[in-house]
Amino acid sequence: MKIILKEDIAGLGYKDDVVEVKSGYGRNYLIPTGKAVIASESALKVLAENQRQRAHKLERIKAEAEEAAKALEGVKLTIGAKTSSTGTIFGSVNAIQIAEALEKLGHNVDRKLISLEPVKEVGTYNAIIKLHRDVTVEIPFEVVAE
Repeated sequence: MKIILKEDIAGLGYKDDVVEVKSGYGRNYLIPTGKAVIASESALKVLAENQRQRAHKLERIKAEAEEAAKALEGVKLTIGAKTSSTGTIFGSVNAIQIAEALEKLGHNVDRKLISLEPVKEVGTYNAIIKLHRDVTVEIPFEVVAE
């Protein structure tokens, strides 16, 4: 079944994308929760008109995301964590800690935009920040023992 997404859904698509999903997923989850609508002929016409009207606004949003990406280039973070004698972290480093470290440097980044692999040991890692569907930034960070 074809549906129009009303919001970004990881692994499926972005807002206003027309995607093909299995009927059960669409009818039992996406549509009742308000995350999508059925891609009828009239809904597709409304979508096309809305996209035409918002085209310049979307370009401005993308330009702002590119500016933020340029500001984040070259940033290297150091995050302290409590560790055992073997270098294993008690707990893990997560997106919240990355967002807080960036905020201390003057970059306001939502933690939901940050994705990273599980960090359980001291070392150097990379966090990927997805500022826009076309704009991503890779931030290197080092985890050190406190």
